[in-house]
Amino acid sequence: MMSRGRAFDAVLTDLDGVIRFYEMAELEQLERSVGLPSGSTAEIAFRPETDMPLMRGEITKERWIASIADGLADRVPWARGRELGTTLAETKFRADDVVVGLLRQVRAAGLPVLLVTNATPWLADDLALLGLTGPDGCLDDVISSADLGITKPDRRIYETAAERAGVAPARCLFVDDRQENVDAAVALGMSGLLYREPADLRAGLAPLV
Repeated sequence: MMSRGRAFDAVLTDLDGVIRFYEMAELEQLERSVGLPSGSTAEIAFRPETDMPLMRGEITKERWIASIADGLADRVPWARGRELGTTLAETKFRADDVVVGLLRQVRAAGLPVLLVTNATPWLADDLALLGLTGPDGCLDDVISSADLGITKPDRRIYETAAERAGVAPARCLFVDDRQENVDAAVALGMSGLLYREPADLRAGLAPLV
Protein backbone atom coordinates (compact mmCIF):
# COMPACT_ATOMS: atom_id res chain seq x y z
CA MET A 1 0.00 0.00 0.00
CA MET A 2 1.36 3.41 -0.95
CA SER A 3 2.29 5.79 1.82
CA ARG A 4 2.06 9.53 1.16
CA GLY A 5 4.70 10.12 3.82
CA ARG A 6 7.59 8.57 1.88
CA ALA A 7 8.98 8.59 -1.63
CA PHE A 8 8.94 4.81 -2.20
CA ASP A 9 7.25 1.64 -1.00
CA ALA A 10 9.82 -1.01 -2.00
CA VAL A 11 13.61 -1.21 -2.16
CA LEU A 12 15.22 -3.02 -5.08
CA THR A 13 18.94 -3.60 -4.65
CA ASP A 14 21.86 -4.98 -6.58
CA LEU A 15 24.09 -7.64 -5.01
CA ASP A 16 27.73 -7.31 -6.08
CA GLY A 17 29.29 -3.98 -5.23
CA VAL A 18 26.45 -3.15 -2.84
CA ILE A 19 25.93 -6.12 -0.53
CA ARG A 20 28.56 -8.66 -1.60
CA PHE A 21 32.30 -8.13 -1.90
CA TYR A 22 35.02 -10.57 -2.95
CA GLU A 23 38.36 -11.44 -1.35
CA MET A 24 40.72 -11.39 -4.34
CA ALA A 25 44.11 -11.94 -2.65
CA GLU A 26 44.42 -15.63 -3.62
CA LEU A 27 43.67 -14.94 -7.28
CA GLU A 28 46.02 -11.95 -7.38
CA GLN A 29 48.83 -14.07 -5.91
CA LEU A 30 48.26 -16.76 -8.53
CA GLU A 31 48.26 -14.15 -11.30
CA ARG A 32 51.59 -12.78 -10.08
CA SER A 33 53.06 -16.29 -9.97
CA VAL A 34 52.38 -16.75 -13.71
CA GLY A 35 53.49 -13.25 -14.66
CA LEU A 36 50.07 -11.67 -15.18
CA PRO A 37 49.05 -8.26 -13.84
CA SER A 38 46.45 -8.33 -11.10
CA GLY A 39 42.96 -8.22 -12.56
CA SER A 40 43.87 -10.00 -15.80
CA THR A 41 41.57 -12.95 -15.11
CA ALA A 42 38.61 -10.78 -14.15
CA GLU A 43 39.15 -8.63 -17.24
CA ILE A 44 38.60 -11.69 -19.43
CA ALA A 45 35.91 -13.25 -17.23
CA PHE A 46 33.68 -10.18 -17.16
CA ARG A 47 33.85 -9.20 -20.79
CA PRO A 48 30.29 -9.19 -22.13
CA GLU A 49 30.98 -12.03 -24.56
CA THR A 50 32.33 -14.18 -21.70
CA ASP A 51 30.11 -13.07 -18.87
CA MET A 52 26.67 -12.41 -20.32
CA PRO A 53 25.91 -16.00 -21.43
CA LEU A 54 26.51 -17.06 -17.83
CA MET A 55 24.38 -14.24 -16.43
CA ARG A 56 21.54 -15.28 -18.74
CA GLY A 57 21.78 -18.88 -17.55
CA GLU A 58 22.87 -20.13 -20.97
CA ILE A 59 26.13 -21.83 -19.96
CA THR A 60 27.48 -23.77 -16.98
CA LYS A 61 30.18 -22.75 -14.55
CA GLU A 62 32.58 -25.18 -16.26
CA ARG A 63 31.91 -23.65 -19.67
CA TRP A 64 32.50 -20.16 -18.22
CA ILE A 65 35.81 -21.28 -16.70
CA ALA A 66 36.84 -22.81 -20.03
CA SER A 67 36.00 -19.56 -21.83
CA ILE A 68 38.24 -17.69 -19.37
CA ALA A 69 41.06 -20.13 -20.16
CA ASP A 70 40.43 -19.56 -23.87
CA GLY A 71 40.71 -15.80 -23.36
CA LEU A 72 44.00 -16.14 -21.51
CA ALA A 73 45.50 -18.72 -23.87
CA ASP A 74 47.72 -16.19 -25.65
CA ARG A 75 49.41 -15.31 -22.33
CA VAL A 76 49.49 -18.53 -20.27
CA PRO A 77 49.08 -22.25 -21.03
CA TRP A 78 45.42 -23.29 -21.25
CA ALA A 79 45.62 -25.47 -18.14
CA ARG A 80 47.00 -22.53 -16.17
CA GLY A 81 44.22 -20.32 -17.50
CA ARG A 82 41.70 -22.88 -16.36
CA GLU A 83 43.27 -22.83 -12.91
CA LEU A 84 42.96 -19.05 -12.83
CA GLY A 85 39.33 -19.24 -13.96
CA THR A 86 38.53 -21.85 -11.34
CA THR A 87 40.13 -19.74 -8.63
CA LEU A 88 38.02 -16.76 -9.68
CA ALA A 89 34.84 -18.84 -9.76
CA GLU A 90 35.56 -20.11 -6.24
CA THR A 91 36.71 -16.79 -4.76
CA LYS A 92 35.52 -16.27 -1.21
CA PHE A 93 33.10 -13.45 -0.53
CA ARG A 94 31.42 -11.63 2.32
CA ALA A 95 28.37 -9.48 2.93
CA ASP A 96 28.71 -5.89 4.12
CA ASP A 97 27.18 -5.98 7.58
CA VAL A 98 26.28 -2.29 7.53
CA VAL A 99 24.31 -2.62 4.30
CA VAL A 100 22.59 -5.79 5.49
CA GLY A 101 21.65 -4.00 8.71
CA LEU A 102 20.11 -1.12 6.78
CA LEU A 103 18.08 -3.50 4.61
CA ARG A 104 16.83 -5.27 7.73
CA GLN A 105 15.62 -1.90 9.01
CA VAL A 106 13.74 -1.38 5.74
CA ARG A 107 11.94 -4.68 6.22
CA ALA A 108 11.25 -3.83 9.85
CA ALA A 109 9.57 -0.65 8.61
CA GLY A 110 7.21 -2.82 6.58
CA LEU A 111 8.66 -2.37 3.09
CA PRO A 112 9.68 -5.28 0.86
CA VAL A 113 13.34 -5.64 -0.08
CA LEU A 114 14.06 -7.39 -3.38
CA LEU A 115 17.39 -8.37 -4.87
CA VAL A 116 17.68 -7.49 -8.57
CA THR A 117 20.93 -8.86 -9.89
CA ASN A 118 22.82 -10.05 -12.92
CA ALA A 119 23.74 -13.36 -11.37
CA THR A 120 25.12 -16.81 -11.96
CA PRO A 121 22.89 -19.91 -12.03
CA TRP A 122 24.22 -20.84 -8.56
CA LEU A 123 23.03 -17.59 -6.96
CA ALA A 124 20.74 -19.36 -4.47
CA ASP A 125 23.70 -21.23 -2.97
CA ASP A 126 25.69 -18.01 -2.66
CA LEU A 127 22.83 -16.19 -0.94
CA ALA A 128 22.44 -19.02 1.54
CA LEU A 129 26.16 -18.87 2.35
CA LEU A 130 25.83 -15.13 2.92
CA GLY A 131 22.83 -15.63 5.19
CA LEU A 132 20.68 -13.31 3.07
CA THR A 133 17.77 -15.69 2.51
CA GLY A 134 15.60 -17.73 4.82
CA PRO A 135 13.75 -16.66 7.98
CA ASP A 136 16.69 -14.60 9.24
CA GLY A 137 17.60 -13.04 5.91
CA CYS A 138 17.12 -9.48 4.69
CA LEU A 139 15.41 -10.24 1.36
CA ASP A 140 11.77 -10.79 0.49
CA ASP A 141 12.39 -11.96 -3.07
CA VAL A 142 15.19 -12.48 -5.59
CA ILE A 143 15.06 -11.39 -9.22
CA SER A 144 17.94 -13.15 -10.98
CA SER A 145 19.04 -12.61 -14.56
CA ALA A 146 19.99 -16.28 -14.81
CA ASP A 147 16.40 -17.27 -14.01
CA LEU A 148 14.79 -14.75 -16.37
CA GLY A 149 17.29 -15.00 -19.22
CA ILE A 150 17.58 -11.20 -19.35
CA THR A 151 20.09 -8.88 -17.73
CA LYS A 152 20.16 -5.34 -16.43
CA PRO A 153 19.75 -2.78 -17.89
CA ASP A 154 16.94 -4.49 -19.86
CA ARG A 155 13.74 -2.77 -18.72
CA ARG A 156 11.95 -6.11 -18.36
CA ILE A 157 13.99 -7.11 -15.33
CA TYR A 158 12.97 -3.90 -13.56
CA GLU A 159 9.34 -4.35 -14.53
CA THR A 160 9.41 -7.91 -13.19
CA ALA A 161 10.90 -6.69 -9.92
CA ALA A 162 8.25 -4.02 -9.42
CA GLU A 163 5.50 -6.53 -10.21
CA ARG A 164 6.91 -9.03 -7.72
CA ALA A 165 7.22 -6.27 -5.12
CA GLY A 166 3.55 -5.47 -5.64
CA VAL A 167 4.10 -1.75 -6.22
CA ALA A 168 4.26 0.57 -9.22
CA PRO A 169 7.72 1.31 -10.63
CA ALA A 170 7.33 4.93 -9.52
CA ARG A 171 7.13 3.71 -5.92
CA CYS A 172 10.40 1.74 -6.05
CA LEU A 173 13.86 2.81 -4.90
CA PHE A 174 16.51 1.10 -7.03
CA VAL A 175 20.07 0.77 -5.68
CA ASP A 176 23.03 -0.23 -7.88
CA ASP A 177 26.74 0.50 -8.22
CA ARG A 178 26.58 0.87 -12.02
CA GLN A 179 25.31 4.12 -13.50
CA GLU A 180 23.73 2.50 -16.57
CA ASN A 181 21.61 0.25 -14.37
CA VAL A 182 20.45 3.17 -12.24
CA ASP A 183 19.67 5.19 -15.37
CA ALA A 184 17.49 2.39 -16.75
CA ALA A 185 15.52 2.26 -13.49
CA VAL A 186 15.05 6.03 -13.48
CA ALA A 187 13.84 5.88 -17.09
CA LEU A 188 10.99 3.65 -15.85
CA GLY A 189 10.07 6.19 -13.18
CA MET A 190 11.88 4.59 -10.25
CA SER A 191 13.92 6.54 -7.74
CA GLY A 192 17.58 5.74 -8.40
CA LEU A 193 20.52 5.57 -6.00
CA LEU A 194 24.06 5.12 -7.33
CA TYR A 195 25.89 3.23 -4.60
CA ARG A 196 29.50 3.90 -3.63
CA GLU A 197 29.53 3.37 0.15
CA PRO A 198 27.11 2.58 2.98
CA ALA A 199 26.64 6.28 3.68
CA ASP A 200 24.94 6.60 0.26
CA LEU A 201 22.37 3.98 1.17
CA ARG A 202 21.87 5.39 4.64
CA ALA A 203 21.15 8.81 3.15
CA GLY A 204 18.75 7.36 0.59
CA LEU A 205 16.87 5.49 3.29
CA ALA A 206 16.90 8.36 5.78
CA PRO A 207 13.11 8.82 5.78
CA LEU A 208 12.79 5.19 6.88
CA VAL A 209 15.80 4.29 9.01
